[in-house]
Amino acid sequence: MGVAIAFYTLAALILGFGVLVVMARNTVHSILFLVADFLCIAALYVLQGAQFLAVIQVVVYAGGIVVLYLFVVMLVDLKRPGEAHRDRRRRGRLGVICALVVLAELLLIVVYRYVSPAAAMEPVRAMGPDNVALVGMALYQDYLVPFELASVLLLVAMVGAIVLARREL
Repeated sequence: MGVAIAFYTLAALILGFGVLVVMARNTVHSILFLVADFLCIAALYVLQGAQFLAVIQVVVYAGGIVVLYLFVVMLVDLKRPGEAHRDRRRRGRLGVICALVVLAELLLIVVYRYVSPAAAMEPVRAMGPDNVALVGMALYQDYLVPFELASVLLLVAMVGAIVLARREL
């Protein structure tokens, strides 16, 4: 009963901090809410018995990624007025089309997960003292492509921030 109360409390905090990240007017406050959100997610990992993931969550996300976000916020002047002209190189329609394609892919994944009997019968891996090995095996066998895509996405975001900051110099 206590575990369920802790789980639902952490889930409510995660959702609340997520909303505050989006709704905060000050970008630094938004990043601080993001840190609180990451720490609540780490507490949720501890509650589920995945201490290694909790430590990685704190070190990588609440430490490294948030510092990167703060670096980008400090580099990009967010108080400057918006651009007066429309850039002809922007492809708004292409962005909407790409977003719709990604949404369709996500919906197909969800439908496949609930329709396919083979996908529903995956064996559940028990977490225990060797959960570090299980996380490594899952990360580099089952989820290698999403892991690499996330690293490429972070690289593109960092290059984009540098390009935005460089334009002002």
